[in-house]
Amino acid sequence: MNAPLRSEAVPMQMIEATKPAISDMFASQRNTALRWRTSAAAERIERIRRLRDAVQKAAPAIRLAAAADFRKPEAEVDLTELFTVVAEANMAIRRLKRWMKPQKVSTSLLMLGTQGRVEYQPRGRCLIVSPWNYPVNLSFCPLILALAAGNTAIIKPSELTPHLAAVMQGIIDETFPADEVALIQGDAEVAKVLLSLPFDHIFFTGSPALGKQVMAAAARNLTSVTLELGGKSPTVVDASADLVAAVNNICWSKFMNNGQTCVAPDHVFVHESIADAFVEGMRARITAVYGSDASARFNSPDLARIVNARHTARVRHLLDDASARGAQIVVGGEVVEESCFISPTVLDRVPVDAAIMREEIFGPLLPVIRFSELDEVIERINADEKPLALYLWGRDRQRIRTLLDRTSSGGACVNNTVVQVLHPNLPFGGVNHSGLGSTHGEFGFRAFSHPRAIADTRIALVSLFYAPYTARVRALIRLVLRWMA
Repeated sequence: MNAPLRSEAVPMQMIEATKPAISDMFASQRNTALRWRTSAAAERIERIRRLRDAVQKAAPAIRLAAAADFRKPEAEVDLTELFTVVAEANMAIRRLKRWMKPQKVSTSLLMLGTQGRVEYQPRGRCLIVSPWNYPVNLSFCPLILALAAGNTAIIKPSELTPHLAAVMQGIIDETFPADEVALIQGDAEVAKVLLSLPFDHIFFTGSPALGKQVMAAAARNLTSVTLELGGKSPTVVDASADLVAAVNNICWSKFMNNGQTCVAPDHVFVHESIADAFVEGMRARITAVYGSDASARFNSPDLARIVNARHTARVRHLLDDASARGAQIVVGGEVVEESCFISPTVLDRVPVDAAIMREEIFGPLLPVIRFSELDEVIERINADEKPLALYLWGRDRQRIRTLLDRTSSGGACVNNTVVQVLHPNLPFGGVNHSGLGSTHGEFGFRAFSHPRAIADTRIALVSLFYAPYTARVRALIRLVLRWMA
């Protein structure tokens, strides 16, 4: 089985030749963005509907492309790529008029005679930079929200999934003229060209390290950003947890897309009283779902591959380092580098100094850390960067509340994992190292909008305080200050 294809780096002379074309495309969207500032909900909904229908029509091609890029199972393509895009589009279609409605605000004594409201104005020209692990989802869901807010967009997908990028290119080219929405393929050098342009908003999904580069580039043009990053999302399985439910759920969410999910459980803290049972449960579940031996797991139709040889080598290094430091492989551990295959693997008694405990795994390795006191877990979570997600399992609501109150994360689930991403009315985003800003539904519409403050004055009481500051004006100011105290 061959490793997934990877596009070659674009030669610098080609990048230089491409710069004018990228600049022209960016310039062509200016007039469209200005015209769309006054676009009605019906116009925006029609654009979203066209994109949704085009994605649904291309579903067979998307499934084939995902299989070609990293052997992603059809069921996972449907669930994590197609379902999410269609659901985001349908929500925007149903609720856009409500989102666009100006919001009236209450007034104050000083502002009597003035009506205040917030109107949500399109930001303008937007750049969407998306990763390779869920290319369709993480390109088109932000695009839907950008269109809902009345913006134009240029999409830069990852070059590591070229088959999916090609299908996406076809969808965009057939659905929109380039002065409205465009998709540009290429490597990091193409991304640098795009990031040098004065976009009105940048929506980036990727690693924290690249997120810092995007933020630095955006700062040069004072461009606003939404950064959907990652990090090491911890899971806590407390003594009171429903063990069967926890095992089944964690096995699914951790090994979906072969662990290449930003919100996947990164590592699991398990109370020592149930740790042996949890570890044995994970061994049995992996065997039941993915196969009883190395050969069966290699041939499982339900396991994607690591995206390329470089990432396979990186994940293998984490596995080898943990094993060399004394971690025990409970199940899995098989690696076939030439096929970009790493088996679902559970590691028990992982030492704190192992590289796997410091670096984001982004692969099918699940370290298990046993604990006795809740304070140990809280201290270790707070010692790391704030994660994108925190997952808590247990029936003791007071202990769950303690964990939630004494830690910070972009989102959290209680007795579940990853569903915070699928909940239509919750914001999705990180905090500090794991992200900046939120998306999904109305929160994503707001991210792509400028909240413009409008003060509409009929009677200007503030004129009572105009200069010259006579004794009467000063006395009135002091009266107001006493009233406010």
